[in-house]
Order: sequence, then structure tokens, then C-alpha cells
Amino acid sequence: MPERRPFVRLPTDVYPVNYGLRLKPDLIDFTFEGKLEAAVEVTQGTNQIVMNCADIDIITASFVPEGGEEINATGFNYQNEDEKVTLCFPSTLQKGSGSLKIDFVGELNDKMKGFYRSKYTTPSGEIRYAAVTQFEATDARRAFPCWDEPAIKATFDITLIVPKDRISLSNMNVVDRKPYPEDHSLVEVKFATTPIMSTYLVAFVIGEYDFVESQSSDGVTVRVYTPVGKAEQGRFALEVATKTLPFYKDYFRVPYPLPKIDLIAIADFAAGAMENWGLVTYRETALLIDPKNSCASSRQWVALVVGHELAHQWFGNLVTMEWWTHLWLNEGFASWIEYLCVDHCFPEYDIWTQFVSADYTRALDLDALDNSHPIEVDVGHPSEVDEIFDAISYSKGASVIRMLHNYIGDEDFRKGMNAYLLKFQHKNASTEDLWECLEQASGKPIAAVMNSWTKQMGFPIIVVDQEQHGSDRVLKISQKKFCASGPRNDENCPNWMVPISICTSEDPSCTKMKVLLDQPETTVNITNVAPDHWIKINPGTVGFYRIQYSSAMLESLLPGIRDLTLLPVDRLGLQNDLFSLARAGMISTVEVLKVMEAFVNEPNYTVWSDLSCNLGVLSSLLSHTDFHEDIQKFIRDLFTPIGMKLGWDSKTGEGHLDALLRGLVLGKLGKAGHKATLEEARRRFKEHVEGKQILPADLRSPVYLTVLKHGDSTTLDTMLKLHKQADMQEEKNRIERVLGAIPAPDLIQRVLNFALSEEVRPQDTVSVIGGVAGSSKQGRKAAWKFVKDNWEELHNRYQGGFLISRLIKLTVDGFAIDKMAAEVKSFFESHHAPAAERTVQQCCENILLNATWLKRDADHIHQYLLQRKAPPV
Repeated sequence: MPERRPFVRLPTDVYPVNYGLRLKPDLIDFTFEGKLEAAVEVTQGTNQIVMNCADIDIITASFVPEGGEEINATGFNYQNEDEKVTLCFPSTLQKGSGSLKIDFVGELNDKMKGFYRSKYTTPSGEIRYAAVTQFEATDARRAFPCWDEPAIKATFDITLIVPKDRISLSNMNVVDRKPYPEDHSLVEVKFATTPIMSTYLVAFVIGEYDFVESQSSDGVTVRVYTPVGKAEQGRFALEVATKTLPFYKDYFRVPYPLPKIDLIAIADFAAGAMENWGLVTYRETALLIDPKNSCASSRQWVALVVGHELAHQWFGNLVTMEWWTHLWLNEGFASWIEYLCVDHCFPEYDIWTQFVSADYTRALDLDALDNSHPIEVDVGHPSEVDEIFDAISYSKGASVIRMLHNYIGDEDFRKGMNAYLLKFQHKNASTEDLWECLEQASGKPIAAVMNSWTKQMGFPIIVVDQEQHGSDRVLKISQKKFCASGPRNDENCPNWMVPISICTSEDPSCTKMKVLLDQPETTVNITNVAPDHWIKINPGTVGFYRIQYSSAMLESLLPGIRDLTLLPVDRLGLQNDLFSLARAGMISTVEVLKVMEAFVNEPNYTVWSDLSCNLGVLSSLLSHTDFHEDIQKFIRDLFTPIGMKLGWDSKTGEGHLDALLRGLVLGKLGKAGHKATLEEARRRFKEHVEGKQILPADLRSPVYLTVLKHGDSTTLDTMLKLHKQADMQEEKNRIERVLGAIPAPDLIQRVLNFALSEEVRPQDTVSVIGGVAGSSKQGRKAAWKFVKDNWEELHNRYQGGFLISRLIKLTVDGFAIDKMAAEVKSFFESHHAPAAERTVQQCCENILLNATWLKRDADHIHQYLLQRKAPPV
């Protein structure tokens, strides 16, 4: 790797107090002109000013000391590697206040970062461009020269000079709008002064939009901006937002600090959404809901993302992390509280159970790798910052906050949060600051407990055994680091401070005892437990660890899966732990298959979803063997009873979770080649295409997937036609994600070429290629070859963003041959992708783990699947 110069933060001898910023974008030539007039403080005499600046040309720069003569800069020294510019002055700028004036030009790029252009089609079919922003983490410097670090906060006065038929928005409300003297087709739009804030949260949008508007109960104007003609699709998000603002105000006991908030759907958008203060930007699919054409999972996704971004208006925007090392505070917290908010708005979603499947288990899987990282990482250079927007910062962050909230209790937690927000509002804070406030509120050793979870990577496996002593049950509990590759005998094994809860079969939903395990092992005595009662560790699956029970304890818990006496979240957790112990070689995969068969009466969507996920992993692993069909039969057998029970059509009185479950089960059966499901899917697909009977949104994914998986070139042509005709981005994405299921090699190639075509928005190419890689052994090979062959274009398109990491992970994570790990490693040694370095290491580790797993367990699994088929003697 080329050595980078050590990263240095900006000098502190000059800092901004206010940015007066005028920008004039050209939506035809894709350039913009800018004028910056910044009120600054010089803290010690200097003859230069160092700022961040990238892809911007400075035309003139000068400094005017308060009450003094203007001093013109004599040189602009760009350090492009470091994205900095040094303005050199002929004389010393004296200590005190002054004004820095810079005229500059830049380009409206197509990289979905900085000040960029986003392509859209007008209702009449004309292609146009909007000018929009995405500054987090380090891209405000692409729109104007600035001190682009989260701790250098200032106020902003923004003026945009734009075509008069376009809408222009920024963080604050418009205070003045007047014709632009030099060109009457333009208007000058001036926005109110912002509060003190970080550069990465500044935003502006210039384009054509419709909106719906409402007022929250605490008087904040809320608008949702949509593509022209689609205002109604903003209603659902508007309802969520107007309910959420008062919820957060009440939760934090701090009012929302701005007069308005806008939520806007952007056509080309790399992330899911961005919490710019007062102007939150979203992918269309994370904001727009059409009651007729949106499925239940899309509504849920929109509700979660709206909840996440609005939480940031307090946690992140009002109080901001001091440096990117503490990014997890922002993201982990928002990823936890979005669930609290959705649970408040939609109790029928059972969203906390879904948290365990969506965030908690995902974080455990990643964090068991040797190439994981601690929640808090020292980062410097922008590409290192990009790299930490991952499942550790978001999902492990959210999981340890959930564990902490449970350990402290809601009342003290809220008391501590309120103290933290009040103490640091309009300022910056670090992880330690939050611990201190929570410690004062709760009287518990928060910092000591939490440091073991944020400063060291990984998590423990809790090993449990029991003995009955009269009417008492004695538990022996010990901890060691859990590794995806199996137990290690390291001398210097790390320890965690582990809050452990224990329940018994007497009341599975109630914690009977709590202990804080702060040493390698301990003994716990639980009184009054009958010999025939079971004991369960970690009820609610809140603690961030895996559990290995003695075989007797496990045996006693398994009936609780069949008869549903264990809580859904605990049935899920038990199965997920066993699956991951099997992957680590600590138990046989066959043991897990036997446990999976006990889920035949399972009614809960999330439990099925997690099972389905793990069976998908197993199915993908076994695609490298000659008995792949046998695991498909296992899947069909497991899912048929629930499939028959649910049927194809929703019944009266069913809700959100039934819709999710039906889609999941039918898709699983169809993909695995269940005959009756396949025939019905084909019949319904034909009627859908002919316009006789349009498929309800919740059945589209499973039906599309099923017909493609067992389809030919006609099927693919029909799907591509549906894609072209789809008016909603949600429907286009739905199709894009399943196209890869097509089996024939020449058609797989067509899908891959389609991924890079104009038909697919740049941020969605990744899911098309990922869909190919995840669908079959041939698909995986073809997708990897395609990524290598088109590397220049793909890397150029997503350089430095997290999309490049996602692309790599989706493409190569499923391989299971040692030599593939070497091939992936060597490819990326000669094709640098700095923001994806850690992802590449994690993928190579996963490939080797898969290969070991396959060698270890394949025959054993095969034998089991064969004897399942054999008629009983």
C-alpha cells in the first residue's frame, strides 16, 4: 500500500464564527460559482490560513481585519492528498476578529457526494438534473472552502441564486426572495441564520418537487418533498414525522430547536438518508409510500429511517461528536432509538423482536471475526472515516446501548440523556461525556462497564452449567472471547463486564436474578427452583453475547421452542446462538438442523425470518456440494406447514406481521422449488402481467423471485419490461434485487450488464450485482468476474463511499474455497480501495471460515439429510 502522510487536523489559530455563503449552481453545465464571506477569529498572529477544500478552484481570497485594510492573499497552496488549501498572505494577520472573503468555482459532480447533480425525469419524460448535497463525513469541502471538522462549529447564512421556476431549500426557512439583478430568469433566495452547527450537517437542494405539509403538536412545520406529481406518496412519512417530533421532545425533554423540518426524496442518493439539520435527505425508497403499491416491509423501513434521522436532530446535530472516533455515539444511538420511536408509533410491528434479527445478530456475526474492530476507532484520513460507517458503529452500537438502557432502567437513562443534551447543546462531546452523565443519573459504574464493550473488539461467549442442590439451582458461569473460528487458548484473553439476567420456566418473561459478571467465572445460586424447571440466561436476548449451555440445560430448553413457552425473541436467540456455534465448529451443524425442525409450530414472523436467513447461509454453503438439492428439500419440509396454513391471500383481521410472514414463507418455498407454490406463482404472475389481476405489493417479491428462479429468457424479458414500466422506485428496486435469480449463464450475463446500464440508478447497481452473487454458485462466479472486469468503472463510480464496501461484501462473501480467499486478496492488493480495506480482510476471513466449515461438516450433514429421506424401518 502506498504510505500516506500522517493525518493532521486543521490548525486552531484561525476559526470561523459565521459563514456567509452565496452559491450559484448551473444546472446545464454542471458547475457552480461561490462567494464566501466568513467572520473569523484569529487567536494568534499568522500569515496563513489552512482550510479544507476539494475539487474547488479559488479565484481570489482576501482578509479584512476588523477596522483595518483588506489584505489580498498572494498564493493558494493546494494539498490535494489531504484535501486542504493554504492561503498565504504577504503580512501577518493580527490577533482579533476579521472577515475572510473567497471567490471560487466548483463542479456539480455525479459521485453522490459534496454538491452534486441528481438525474430525474419530468412527468412529460424529459431528463433534468437537480443540484443536491451530501456532506457527511468529509464532503462539505467540495461545495465551499471550510473548516470541515465536526468540532469547528459556526453559524451559516446561506443565499442560493437559482432558476425562478425551481424550488430551493436549505437548513433554515426562507427569509427573502428577490429577482437576481444580472439575470431575470434567476432569483436570489436568502435563508435565515442557522444555529451554531457542524459543516457536515449543512445542506441545500435546488430542483422540482411537490410537497405535503403538516404541523406537529408542538408547533413545528413539517414538510415532505416528493417528485412532481407524487405528493400523496409523502403522506405516510409526514404522519410518522409529526408523531415522532413530540415523542422525542418528550423523551429528551428538550424541544426541537428549529422552526421547520423538511424531509425530501432525492433520486440519486448513496446512503439511505442523511440527517442534515432541518433538511433531511432520503432515497426515494426510504421516504415514499404509495398505499396501493408499497409493501409492508417498505412502510416499516420508511418508519425506521424517519425515526432514525429525526433522532439525530438532537443526538448528533444539537450535540455533536467531537471527532469521527465517536461516530458510533451518533449512529448507535439513533439506530437504537429509531426502534423505540417506531414501537411508539406502531406497536403492532413488534419491532423490538425484529431488532434482534436485523441488528443484534448481524453485529454478533461481524464482531466474531478477527478482522472486526472496536466500536471506538481512532480515525484520521477521510477514507478511514468512510470505513467506520459499518455494522459495528450502527448495529453493535445500537445493541450495546439497548443493553445499557436495560441495565440502567428507562427513568435514569432518560434523566442522564437530558443532562447530557443540556450540558453539551450546540457543542461537541465524546463517549466519556455521555457515560459521566448516565453514571450521575444512575449511580452505576457505567464507564467501567461500557469501556469493555466499546474500547475492545469482540464479545464473550458465556458458558453455563448447573447442579441441583435441594430446592436450589447452582449455576457455574464463565466467559471467554467468542471467535468465529472456534475456541482459542490465548493467555491474555480479554474480559468483559457482562450484565447477566436469568429467568426460569416459572415465568419466562420475568427476570428472576441479575448479576454483573466482572471476572472470568462465577457461581450463582438461585433459590426455589424445582428440579423439573428450566433456567434460561439472557431473557429478552438483550446482553451482547453468545451462550453455550451444558447439553442437559439445552435439552430442557428445547421443548420451550415446540410448545412456545419461551418468548419469541428467546426462541430466535437460542437457534441463532446454536447456528453460530456450529459455524465455529463448537457443535455439529446436524445438531442445529434437529433444533430447526422443532420450529414447525412457530407463528412469529421474526423467528421465521432469522431461521430463513440461517438456512440461506447454509444453502449457499452447500451449493458447493453435490447434495444442494437435499437441503432444498429440508427447507421445503420445514416451511410447507406454515405455508399451507397462511395460504396466498390475506384474511380479514390480519396485520402487518402476517403480510411480512406470508411474503417470506412463499418466497422461501418458491425459491426452494416447492411444486404447488411454483405453479401458483406462475399463474398469478401471468395474470399480473396481462393486467387481469394485479399482484398485491406484499406478494410481488416472492412471486417475482419464484418465477425468475425457475424461469427462462421470456421470464427475464417480461421482468425487464415490468422494470421499465414501473413508475415507483420501490417497484424498480424490488425487481432489481431478484433479477439475479435467473439460472441460465447467458441470462445471468444479461442481468450483470443491465446493472451498469442507464436503466439502473447508480446506487442500485450494487443490489443487482449482489442479487446475482447471492443466488447460485454460477451467479457468484459470474458476479465476481464482472466486478473484476468492470472494476475501473465501479470504483470510479463509488470511490471512497461505503457502497464500494457493500459491493465487495455482497460479491465475494459466499465463496467457500481456500484459493478464492487468496484470489480476492491479491486482486485488491493490485486494485486499491482504501475505504474498503477492512471489508476485504473480513471477506477473506469469511471465505476461509466457510471452507473450513464445509470440510468439517459436509459429510455429516449429507448423511443426516439422507437418513431423513429414508423410509422408517
